[in-house]
Amino acid sequence: MVEAVRQTTNKGDQHMKKTLRFVGLDVHKDTIVIAVADQGADGEVRIYGTISSDLHAVERAVAKLRADGAELHVAYEAGPTGFGLYRQLRKMHIDCRVVAPSKMPVPGGRRQKTDRRDAELLARLLRAGELTAIHVPDEVDESIRDLTRARADAVDDLRRAKQRLKSFLLRAGYHYQGKANWGEKHQRYPRALSLPLAAHKAVLEEYLLALDQGCQRVARLDDLLAAQVPQWCHYPAVQALMAMRGFQLVAATVLVAEIDDIQRFAHQRAAVSHRAAPDLCVRSEGQRGGQARGRRPARGRARACARGQGPEGALSASCTRVTWGRKISKPSGAAICGAKRSTF
Repeated sequence: MVEAVRQTTNKGDQHMKKTLRFVGLDVHKDTIVIAVADQGADGEVRIYGTISSDLHAVERAVAKLRADGAELHVAYEAGPTGFGLYRQLRKMHIDCRVVAPSKMPVPGGRRQKTDRRDAELLARLLRAGELTAIHVPDEVDESIRDLTRARADAVDDLRRAKQRLKSFLLRAGYHYQGKANWGEKHQRYPRALSLPLAAHKAVLEEYLLALDQGCQRVARLDDLLAAQVPQWCHYPAVQALMAMRGFQLVAATVLVAEIDDIQRFAHQRAAVSHRAAPDLCVRSEGQRGGQARGRRPARGRARACARGQGPEGALSASCTRVTWGRKISKPSGAAICGAKRSTF
């Protein structure tokens, strides 16, 4: 009798035990290559097929893969396609990881890079637990981050328009003798010039038009940031950073948007070494067309520091013990960075 109960229990456990499948996706603009690795060190790794990158096609493929009740674990490399696939899989209650390509283990020997091999490698490494997932922001946080990056692109374009205008005038023999800081006096100088040749006049007008459009574009994005950021859930953290010297709205928003959830860092060193720390240096913070003090080179895109305090001071030992989103009353620099246990 006891043996019969044990047999029934063991069979019941076998029926209740779920099968794990590890799925690697090599995602492109139009197609997705799917590879599946069965659980176990000796499990088979095979190519499932190539499907359209349309989310409905992904849903159908996922439904087939877990039709027998298998539990899916999915991974794909971060890339230009964004996080729409990740969010769709999470809505379907599937464990999904977006992997940092720079931290993926590279197999030894000469690697032949193909879509199928990449998908198989992702599935195999996911099964072995050797993939490093990146932090995926929610849609609202990502939209604010995109807004700050669009503003940085506009500032880059404006800087190039100024440089093109200065180079053209220098080639034509016109050199501004005053302080070339693109203030009102400096901007009036090229508009007051009278060039003898019609073609040069047309070129000057085009460069001045590009300069005006660049200034207007930066101004529009500044206004959008001023309107959108106060409605953001992380605005208290932005306010707290603005209480420190050198942090105005743009610089504070860039730092909070790039870091997003500071609690994901286990130690302050990880926060300081994050890509947002050197990239916090935003050109001409608070000055449309002016120059910011404290310029210095940074990784990635060349950016100039916001005035005064740099990101290293902002992410000091005391400042990394914070939680975005806690409401604050009247933030002060001393309360943020001076106290040993400061929180937002």
